[in-house]
Amino acid sequence: MIWKVDFIDEAMKDLKKLDGSQRKIVFKAIEKTSQNPLSIYEGDYGKPLGVKFGIDLSGLFKIKLKKSGIRIVYQLIKEDERSSIVIIGLRAEESVYKNARLRMDKYK
Repeated sequence: MIWKVDFIDEAMKDLKKLDGSQRKIVFKAIEKTSQNPLSIYEGDYGKPLGVKFGIDLSGLFKIKLKKSGIRIVYQLIKEDERSSIVIIGLRAEESVYKNARLRMDKYK
């Protein structure tokens, strides 16, 4: 089953800042993950985030695109079978995770 994917407003802005080839890579990764967004520990693609750099990201998952240096952080809403993209950022991991936490606090 394919899960519905949406973007919070800031994540959509993140996506628009990427160049065309980066956007294509991101969309491909999101499409692949939407087929099995649950935890890798449940046999799917999502890598759960816990505490990263002292930042509590429990309940969020990441997609790490190593070659392009892009990180995608998303939240699952299981009852709606939907994933919500929180942030799409370049390699600076601490900044990506810090901003993901700020965005999650804003949308609670």
